[in-house]
Amino acid sequence: MLSSAISNATVRLLSEYTGRGPTKARTYITGDLITVVLQDTLTKGERNLVRNGGASLVLQSRKAYQKTMGPDLVARVEELTGRRVLAFLSDNHIDPDYAVESFVLERRGDTAAEQPQTP
Repeated sequence: MLSSAISNATVRLLSEYTGRGPTKARTYITGDLITVVLQDTLTKGERNLVRNGGASLVLQSRKAYQKTMGPDLVARVEELTGRRVLAFLSDNHIDPDYAVESFVLERRGDTAAEQPQTP
């Protein structure tokens, strides 16, 4: 199933980049939007930083991971769906420990020339 394959790929990549993957992942596919909701994403070290007032540092670090691994996530989603990703959005929440990875896909049959242009 596509949603399971995307969840598994996302968990695997997060584990490769951070040393620990989330314990729960669920992928929702609605039209041209794929959203992966992840739970229990923080490493032991990140949880310790949060307990000691370092939540903003953890979020900043997670943003750096997201920027670094974004191209790999996009490539994997494109490979699994057979569609181009137009936009990738990613964010984390500390308490409770959630993360969201969202992908806006090119509409089926659309070409780059048919996509709306940003001014």
